[in-house]
Amino acid sequence: MADLENSLLQALNAQEVIADSGDLAKSLGVEHIVLVGTIRSLQASEMIIAEDIDHFRYVLTDEAQGYLAAGSPEVQVFNAVPAGEGITLAELKTRVPGEAGDVGFKQAMQQRWLALDKSGGGEPRVVRKVDAVEDRTQQLLADVAGGKELPKAEAENLAKKRKLIKPEQWKTYKLTKGPKFALERKKPATDLTFEMMSKGTWRTQEFKDYNFNALGVPPPSGQLHPLLKVRSQFRKIFTQMGFEEMPTNQYVESSFWNFDALFQPQQHPARDAHDTFFLTKPASTASDRGVDKDYLNRVKSVHEMGGYGSVGYGYSWKLAESEKNLLRTHTTAVSSRMLYRLANQPGGFKPAKYFSIDRVFRNEQVDRTHLAEFHQVEGLVCDRGLTLGDLIGVLNQFFSRLGLKKLRFKPAFNPYTEPSMEIFSYSEQLGKWMEVGNSGMFRPEMLRPMGLPEDVNVIAWGLSLERPTMILYGIDNIRDLFGHKVSLSMVRKNPICRLGL
Repeated sequence: MADLENSLLQALNAQEVIADSGDLAKSLGVEHIVLVGTIRSLQASEMIIAEDIDHFRYVLTDEAQGYLAAGSPEVQVFNAVPAGEGITLAELKTRVPGEAGDVGFKQAMQQRWLALDKSGGGEPRVVRKVDAVEDRTQQLLADVAGGKELPKAEAENLAKKRKLIKPEQWKTYKLTKGPKFALERKKPATDLTFEMMSKGTWRTQEFKDYNFNALGVPPPSGQLHPLLKVRSQFRKIFTQMGFEEMPTNQYVESSFWNFDALFQPQQHPARDAHDTFFLTKPASTASDRGVDKDYLNRVKSVHEMGGYGSVGYGYSWKLAESEKNLLRTHTTAVSSRMLYRLANQPGGFKPAKYFSIDRVFRNEQVDRTHLAEFHQVEGLVCDRGLTLGDLIGVLNQFFSRLGLKKLRFKPAFNPYTEPSMEIFSYSEQLGKWMEVGNSGMFRPEMLRPMGLPEDVNVIAWGLSLERPTMILYGIDNIRDLFGHKVSLSMVRKNPICRLGL
């Protein structure tokens, strides 16, 4: 490359102007495309000035190459037809087979060199209408191969209609000396070094100009997943409403806190292995670890015989069933622990507002809207004299901060809340009502065994984190949002999240 650059500079210095870089490439014995790289480099250094020269010509297609020697298809067909009685179409196709025969017969008939004679009564015969023809097409193809320019009409006919020639364009350059022309290129320095300063060479050294418009190298950094962005917005709303976040870092729970403490019977379908992931090692947790025996007995009693206005479930409650370990099916297991702690804290009961946003696990069939693990958002308020009206008021305040201002409520059933309500919101974008969550008031059979006073009620609600995230980011399949199939480019490029704006 250095030799080629030197040769170009020497030639330009001797001639002052190089009229065509194509001719220079031929004299130097290199491909023009190789010379173009050197021209671009010298032009960037302002050592030469390059002016574009556009070139155009026609070249033969692969099909036309064969007609230079054999003649055009129409002449090949004409020569195959004997003078006089002619030849049948079938015989003609054997003499000039393939595409050349078909095209040549069509062209010869259009130019009226041949005709079909049907006077014999039998199979029509191809006969000559002229004694001799001139192969104009072959002459034109030879002119193209020789670099001659064709008349416009004939060139368009060969190129567009018969596709025997095709246009070819290329570019060469007229070269003149630039403002920084020299017979040898000196590479400009990019840094001011100690050696330049000490020797004083910086005074004559050429430095490379700074390009202040150039983009810098993006610093390596992590990106927040859409779920984390939406979660941070939910967390901000809860904290603005005065809620305290519950510790949710314990994925493994005992069946007692996940089900029994919530007044969910041991024969409930949700406690079946088809719906819940039970651990095999360790398979159980001893009941004396973290659970007061008196509280345990009160829970057993309310399941078997009822109390606090309830008749219970009337079955034999088994301690071994409550000791089974599982992956928590809802964050309400954390809520039950926090409420028990609140009921037994020193100094007596104090009102509290809690929330949690974390992962839960259910043994469900995976499809475009369901996963075996997902995130649950839960909020609860514990205070004296709370009613269903308080729950509706808090829900309206919470969801309005999400931008969902139109709410409807539908009665529902949950094992540990009564009354219970499904929450619906009207979507202006979709033009319909959509279910957005579930809610209710925790039952006395759950709260009184914990030791909470008679006049204390708890209102609570929950929803998934994935569903609003899918709506906000236009994701149709939950597996594209969470799991091993998530696109990393989606994580890097997804926009910021602002709820309620």
